Amino acid sequence: MAGKRGPRLDLESGRVDMTHGSGGRAMARLVDEVFIAAFDNPLLARKNDQAIFEVPAGRMVMTTDGYVVSPLFFPGGDIGSLAVHGTINDLAMGGARPLHLSAAFILEEGFPLRDLRRIAASMAKAARDAGLAIVTGDTKVVERGKGDGVFVCTTGIGVVPPWVVAPSGERARPGDVVIVSGSLGDHGVAILSSREGLSFETSIESDTAPLHRLVARMVEVVPDIHVLRDPTRGGLSATLNEIAGQSGVGMRIEERAIPIRTEVAAACELLGIDPLHLANEGKLVAVCAPADADRLLAAMRGDPRGRDAAIIGEIVEDSHGFVQIETSFGGTRVLDWLVGEALPRIC
Repeated sequence: MAGKRGPRLDLESGRVDMTHGSGGRAMARLVDEVFIAAFDNPLLARKNDQAIFEVPAGRMVMTTDGYVVSPLFFPGGDIGSLAVHGTINDLAMGGARPLHLSAAFILEEGFPLRDLRRIAASMAKAARDAGLAIVTGDTKVVERGKGDGVFVCTTGIGVVPPWVVAPSGERARPGDVVIVSGSLGDHGVAILSSREGLSFETSIESDTAPLHRLVARMVEVVPDIHVLRDPTRGGLSATLNEIAGQSGVGMRIEERAIPIRTEVAAACELLGIDPLHLANEGKLVAVCAPADADRLLAAMRGDPRGRDAAIIGEIVEDSHGFVQIETSFGGTRVLDWLVGEALPRIC
């Protein structure tokens, strides 16, 4: 069956070729039959090179990110849902309510159209489930051997309500409490097991998930959360060290208080990996005043994304900015930055 732009794409056995990035009819078919079909919404349907929309009152927040995860499909998610969730979460960590997303695709010649449609469908579902839309984007094609299937770049905008004090990495103060929203290390172990073909006694899935609704519940109860951060690449250790450096403080963390699933801990022990260095894609770290801690923790535990939330430590005065962790054996060690790249292409 032919449309106005010629024969329809073979979305079952066809592959990306260089004409799909040429700006001609083939590219128009790809955009129509894969991306517009999946992301369908009034702003995108206008087919302009931009999206024009009204914004509510508040401070605008913008973020952008690139996704090169390998493999593209993994237990609990794929590059498509990960790209949507990751960008939503970066907005949410500024206390923002996400409004719209854009997406750019770098496709390698020869990439199966079936897989591209699957990724687009996953992105569309993730956006719909989060209550927002992908309203503009771009597609480029590179020669075979000069890419790795597909890379996705996403940009998001959101608004911080006027009554919310925007969280920021330099606002941690001595005496503040450190809270995590749930178990750590799931995403990193899921990617590693899928990439290396490892199997464990129980299935370990990525925790990739949007956190904006959890954050909305949190700022409703505590409008002045000092810091919010999602511990992605580099895991909890990188996140805590970043905050310590930005704020010029130290931290004292209790290892026993950090929630880590038994399966993840066992896998990490087997592989010789510290779970505190592993990426997470559906968890957050919050730093708040001690007077707000119990109220914030209760609000987090009342949301499905925060039901395992726990207080794990406190901010202390330390001109060196050390993050110290009290081990389960009663000793103390410095929780330092990850050296090198323990697990590349994690997101």
